[in-house]
Formats: sequence, C-alpha cells, structure tokens
Amino acid sequence: MSESISLLLADVDGTLVTKEKVLTDRAKAAIAALKERNILFAITSGRPPRGMAVINDALHLETPIAGFNGGVFVEPEDGKVLQSKILARDAAQTTLDIIKKNGLVAWLYTPDDWYVPDPKGPHVARETWTVKFDAKVASDFTPYLDQAVKIVGVSDDLAAVEACEAEAQKTLANHASAARSQPYYLDVTHPEANKAGVVAYLAKLYQLDAHQIATIGDMPNDVLMFKKSGLSIAMGQASDEVKRQATKVTASSENEGFAKAVEDFILAGS
Repeated sequence: MSESISLLLADVDGTLVTKEKVLTDRAKAAIAALKERNILFAITSGRPPRGMAVINDALHLETPIAGFNGGVFVEPEDGKVLQSKILARDAAQTTLDIIKKNGLVAWLYTPDDWYVPDPKGPHVARETWTVKFDAKVASDFTPYLDQAVKIVGVSDDLAAVEACEAEAQKTLANHASAARSQPYYLDVTHPEANKAGVVAYLAKLYQLDAHQIATIGDMPNDVLMFKKSGLSIAMGQASDEVKRQATKVTASSENEGFAKAVEDFILAGS
C-alpha cells in the first residue's frame, strides 16, 4: 500500500507534536524524507490557521493549511484565505444552547479572532500557549454569530463533553459537524468543515484518489478523515474506538509515533 501513497495528511496536536507541543527532530526528518520521495505532506487541526504558524515556520509547508478542522484553508506562504465555511447563524445559536445545557463553557472563533467569556477559564491559558495569540473577552457572543467558523464546548467533565457531542450530533444533524478534538473539547463547525472535507479538498486539488492518500490522527474527529483515505493510522494513545477504525496503529505521540508511522507504513518499501 505504501507504494501508492502520494500525500500524507496529519492531525497536529497529539499526532504531529507531543502533548507539550514539541515537533521532534525525528518528526522533521520523517517529513523531509517524504519530500525526497515526492510525497506531499499536509496538516489539519482544530486550531485556527494562525495557531499553526509555528508549525509552518518549522516545516516550510507547500500545501494549503486546513485550520478549524477544514473550516478555513490558507496559503502556507502568506496566510491568504483560499476557502472558508461559516456556521449558519441558527446553527451557531443552537450550538451555544446545547453547550450551556450540558454545563460546558463555550468559546467562539471567527476567521480572525477567538472569544472566551473568562480569560482565566478552563484551558484558556493552555490554548493561548498552543496557538500563540490571546483570546478576546466577550460575555455575549451574539454580535459574532454571523462570523462563527468554530464553536468549542470546554469542560474537564469528560463524560459531559461526550454527552454534549452526542446531543449536538443528533440535534444539529446536517446543519453542523460536531466531534471531540480532545477529551475536553467539543468542536462544532460548518457541516462541510470537517477532516473528511479536508481529504476531499486535497484530493481534488492534487487530483488524487483515496488510495493515494494516508491520514494519521488520535481523536474521534480524525476518524472522519480515516474513512476517506486508503491508509489510516491511529496514534498509540488513541482510544480503542479510534484505533478500531484505522488501518494501522503506531506508537504514542510521546514515543515518536508520527515519525515511526511515516518510516514503517509509508516510506518502507516505497
């Protein structure tokens, strides 16, 4: 299968980088080896595109960057927006209602900014450190509902996040895409803004068939892209649910799982 792979699409947090957001030398070397074999490399994440600038600076990507799980695609060189998908206003409002009902805290992202109700709220500091820019504080998201590219439900009550995901998927149905990007984050985006859509976008752009695309990730929202690719790889720390839906399983993000996957499943024999 590795002989036919022309593009690898990788999730970022918990996949390409460690839990401390480190891009290891071995991961960089694996990506350089892909380039030497003329295999394209692309990234997608729930992060906003500007939150992946540090990754791009290290890797000098040549493929579009898919932020917000595919809600916004930008050029890697200058950040020019190639495509964006905004949530319908009623879907955005319903999302906020579901998040509140389940006891989660809501964050709202527009293509340019990130809004939170409390700058000292759960995970805000870590997210700021991850994406490298500050949130704006807003007690009322109403003025931004027409610009919402992603809404996140946040809680350390992981069962509540899972329950919120199930309710959002059932209630929003075809009006939004809802999936956990971390055990404590529920990401809600435009119905076509998901990682399956990222695969479709890249396949069309580079005129590739599914069997020519490999994907790698660790969370439930990565399963959507697994289903659209010929080779899918789950990280070692992924849940059994995620692993069952992947073609292969590699080591964890703390044990060079990304680099090992590239070496063992894509470069070997290619």
